[in-house]
Amino acid sequence: MGGIGVIAVTASGRAAARRLVAAWPDEAEAVSGERPADALRAAFTRHSAVVSFLAVGATVRVLAPLLAGKHTDPPVVCVDESLRFAVAVLGGHHGGNDLAHRVAAVLGCTPVVTTASDTVAATPLDSYGADLGLTVADPAPLASVGAAVLSGDPVRLEGAAGWPLPPLPENVGPDVPHPAAVIRVTDRIAAPRGGVPTVVYHPPSLVVGVGSARDVPAEEVGTLVDAALADAGLAPRSVRAVATIDLKSAEPGILAAAEARGLPVLDYPAAELAAVAVPNPSEVVRAEVGTPSVAEAAALRAATDLGSAAELVVPKRKSANATVAVARLHPRGRLAVVGLGPGARDLLPPRAVDELRRASVVVGLDQYVAQIRDLLRPGTRVLASGLGREEERAGTAVREARAGAAVALVGSGDAGVYAMASPALDLAGPDIDVVGVPGITAAVAAAGLLGAPLGHDHAYVSLSDLHTPWEVIERRIRAVANGDFTVCLYNPRSRNRDWQLTRALDILAEHRPPETPVGYVRNASREGERTVLTTLAAMRAGETAAVDMFTVVLVGGSTSRAVAGRFVTPRGYRWRE
Repeated sequence: MGGIGVIAVTASGRAAARRLVAAWPDEAEAVSGERPADALRAAFTRHSAVVSFLAVGATVRVLAPLLAGKHTDPPVVCVDESLRFAVAVLGGHHGGNDLAHRVAAVLGCTPVVTTASDTVAATPLDSYGADLGLTVADPAPLASVGAAVLSGDPVRLEGAAGWPLPPLPENVGPDVPHPAAVIRVTDRIAAPRGGVPTVVYHPPSLVVGVGSARDVPAEEVGTLVDAALADAGLAPRSVRAVATIDLKSAEPGILAAAEARGLPVLDYPAAELAAVAVPNPSEVVRAEVGTPSVAEAAALRAATDLGSAAELVVPKRKSANATVAVARLHPRGRLAVVGLGPGARDLLPPRAVDELRRASVVVGLDQYVAQIRDLLRPGTRVLASGLGREEERAGTAVREARAGAAVALVGSGDAGVYAMASPALDLAGPDIDVVGVPGITAAVAAAGLLGAPLGHDHAYVSLSDLHTPWEVIERRIRAVANGDFTVCLYNPRSRNRDWQLTRALDILAEHRPPETPVGYVRNASREGERTVLTTLAAMRAGETAAVDMFTVVLVGGSTSRAVAGRFVTPRGYRWRE
């Protein structure tokens, strides 16, 4: 049935359960029964996760006879009667830990996570690379290999190069001559080995290309696919998709064979397949469908689309009515451009935390990296540098991602506002995946302290002329002044740039009355925070001396005003009355 089953017995438990259901209306469902144990058993068998407002001991006793295995049982979270704790009881690495955090966020309680890898912040092996599609060939060695990782024993990591995987502790690496355990990433069938415990992960690195005659039997297609993989020693669990020509996109036999193996079908026009170089072209096929290759070309084309490049690992094979080929994709690296917000930890977006813990390489300004070092997992490589090296940091992040790493490029505020996103994305090509994580900008953080200065149209202007000629900056300030925008002035004043702010205020004063509210905030949300609400006249009379590079200055428009000591730019609702 799916979803989250919620079980409660007492009045307070039922009230809390209603809060969860209201917070997650499309996921959560209150489950009832003649007895609490009946409701709990029903939720466990019908839902993909359970939140139990029963004691941990009672929950475990009821569910114990139903437990089948850690990789198949639904995750279970227990919440105590006083709503102090949300305890991940079952399936911690399969959603239980995340569910405990989600429950805690709604109910205001503390999540309790006891899985070993989470308590030491290490990447859990049973979900290692799961977001990339990696699957565990055999879960039996996970416990022993995980123990070796957490104990600091030497562990060899094989085949992970090029995959943007999360970090593992420093005792895990490719150059370990006498390992106590092995972690292997491969799309080949793993032969059983004795001795050293080994966990094998199959990445989604293969695409099967298929061509066929009309009305080909599904059994014939499936048998040909299975034989091609088996003869090449390739793992079926590494197959990501089936690809074919668009003329065959509705061929029942191909669709049924793919569906039986849980694979999507991708299709391409003949003209696109004809442009793919293949080792075994056929003029007969070209004459029939418009491309000299279907199976090989479709496999290569789809693998290239899904990765950064592709290679043919199984050339075309034929049966009476079908052809099959297999291509291996080269994965794309991953670049997350992460905004850390204005500085306060409680203003750091949860998504940013997830990306920082996901990254194997973190690149950023040294003072920003220092803010979040405690959030990084063991084994994360940190590449920090000082002020004035923005282009260098952007280039480093892109190169690391292009080499196959999972990279987080961090910046303060929002990474896309006067920060690292634009120089990095100016360099990033289609061979890497890019994830943008928005953050709270300095202007927004300052505005929240001042009142509502951004309540109507507003503009941002940086006064730094290090990269933009002052003539251009001044032209923009005049345009903002003419447009009657509230303006947020970034980089307003430094030791070597002490006149630009005064000049900008003089330009704005040509279009604004002297009493126009001006607010400035230094170190918004950080230690030493200072918030000042003044006027345009007072700023021009000498208050600019209190402004530096850690300050954001907001100058109101013609309708902005001070209300009860707060900076307000109205939306104009009263005008409609």
